[in-house]
Amino acid sequence: MTVESTAARKPRRSSGKRTGAKKPPADARPELVQLLTPEGERVEHPDYSIDLSQEELRALYRDMVLTRRFDAEATALQRQGELGLWASLLGQEAAQIGSGRALRDDDYVFPTYREHGVAWCRGVDPTNLLGMFRGVNHGGWDPNTNNFHLYTIVIGSQTLHATGYAMGVAKDGADSAVIAYFGDGASSQGDVAEAFTFSAVYNAPVVFFCQNNQWAISEPTEKQTRVPLYQRAQGYGFPGVRVDGNDVLACLAVTRAALERARSGEGPTLVEAFTYRMGAHTTSDDPTRYRLDEERAAWEAKDPILRLRAHLEKEGAADEAFFAELEKESDVLAKRVREAVRAMPDPDSMAMFEHVYADGHALVDEERAQFAAYQASFADAEGN
Repeated sequence: MTVESTAARKPRRSSGKRTGAKKPPADARPELVQLLTPEGERVEHPDYSIDLSQEELRALYRDMVLTRRFDAEATALQRQGELGLWASLLGQEAAQIGSGRALRDDDYVFPTYREHGVAWCRGVDPTNLLGMFRGVNHGGWDPNTNNFHLYTIVIGSQTLHATGYAMGVAKDGADSAVIAYFGDGASSQGDVAEAFTFSAVYNAPVVFFCQNNQWAISEPTEKQTRVPLYQRAQGYGFPGVRVDGNDVLACLAVTRAALERARSGEGPTLVEAFTYRMGAHTTSDDPTRYRLDEERAAWEAKDPILRLRAHLEKEGAADEAFFAELEKESDVLAKRVREAVRAMPDPDSMAMFEHVYADGHALVDEERAQFAAYQASFADAEGN
């Protein structure tokens, strides 16, 4: 299977440079929104544009580098037995940072379990993301502090949560927007279809941000859909757009436009960020069993961080001192993450029985007693 086999069935056009003032007809416009090529060259798009200062470009680069370093450290901690599991975002930094930086403070985010970059943009301390994966809590942050919901493990259910929240936002008369993140695999879930239906019918101010990383664990996109994912929105009555998910500038521009559309009362938008999961689905997965090394190599050439670095260097927007200082900052972050994880206290193993029913339950009482006896048996064994 080639990389292109998972792309749209009609050929993509290069965005290129605009040569005139008039926009081309809709059917001639590029299917994939791209503002920064894999070689780091800026290109224009007829419908989306962005103008960032050198400082803003460096900030986006910093976000991606630190997010990747945090992710790599979490993966290493899992391999060392410090975490039970980890879902890496490697390769998806541009999709997450670009969309995350498009949000306003009063917007609300409903993530999956892989949106570490979006969490970074929302100001959630990276160490708080690790408690659930270490098994010490169910989420280490207050969602309302950062307008960033707890990670959702059930595939696709957060799209319904986001739609309901967005419907409430509209009824309250607020001008904020809601964004729901999900993957290409989740797009096959009934929850997502229901969320699309409700959001369209009620004109909910929600953006559905699908990170199409080509693989739903070991299932390729071509076995999940007969049309490009973004085109599904047409059947529900709202627009869809496919953006180069490895282009942080395009992801920022497209998401910003979709959020503004939602805030202005024009309803939902589906954004398909066409990207690639460079690593395993989670640390319990072995991608070498179902995909080719050549496929990964082809996508490594489109690396989102190397792409922006090439642009920064071409434009003289960053020097070696900047990159060296960022490397030091990455090391400091990695050390803080390691120390924080190892210092996390073990949870009270009996606490899981305390909040099942408000008034208690005989069966829960019985299970609590059985579990307490089971734990005590280990102490007895050690004593003998």
